[in-house]
Amino acid sequence: MMRLTLALLAMTGLAHAAPSTQVAWTAETQELVKNGNPERGRQLAATCSSCHGEKGVSPNPAFPSLAGQLPTYLYRQLHDYKDGSRSNPLMQNFTANLSEQDMADLAAWYSTQTPPKGATTDAAKFEGIMRLIQQGDSKRIIPPCRVCHGEQGQGEKIDTPRIAGQSAAYLELTLKAYHRSERHNDIYGRMRLIAEQLTDEEIRQLAEYYATLQP
Repeated sequence: MMRLTLALLAMTGLAHAAPSTQVAWTAETQELVKNGNPERGRQLAATCSSCHGEKGVSPNPAFPSLAGQLPTYLYRQLHDYKDGSRSNPLMQNFTANLSEQDMADLAAWYSTQTPPKGATTDAAKFEGIMRLIQQGDSKRIIPPCRVCHGEQGQGEKIDTPRIAGQSAAYLELTLKAYHRSERHNDIYGRMRLIAEQLTDEEIRQLAEYYATLQP
């Protein structure tokens, strides 16, 4: 994986040459998120329910479900919206007055909620995309999706989100945003480098596949 990462970095231009977030995972920041107060987060989340659902399962497939997401990932996204690393006028307005503690508490609340159930479908329809998920594509220097997102899309490490059970519509929108470099808060441009090389059909199949998972 390290060799693939270095190869991806070597392919980047200046636009991809540095981290695209202002969050530094110091011991202090990790401790802040680890000790987030979910009850206080529940109270703060009352204003989020129209888009993300009362308990973090979004009623709108174009908006992400937050239930069961890694708290570190949620904290970073809120922080990135607040400082402009991730652009979205609605979310930037919402996060403008959030404190570091507020973001940690919101992350704690959503991370403790039951994640969305994966959509049911015929597994055979994904045979064509499984090679990319399991093995990647060395010719395009694309690492296997499972290396970062886990065997069941559960998310790994601090900055890799859970994508299992997320709506296919949102996953497709996200991959296309990376593909077009409209979203650019991925660390060292990793997702942009990968998504730029994916075809529209691959993006659609990946989105549909991960929407069916529920680890």
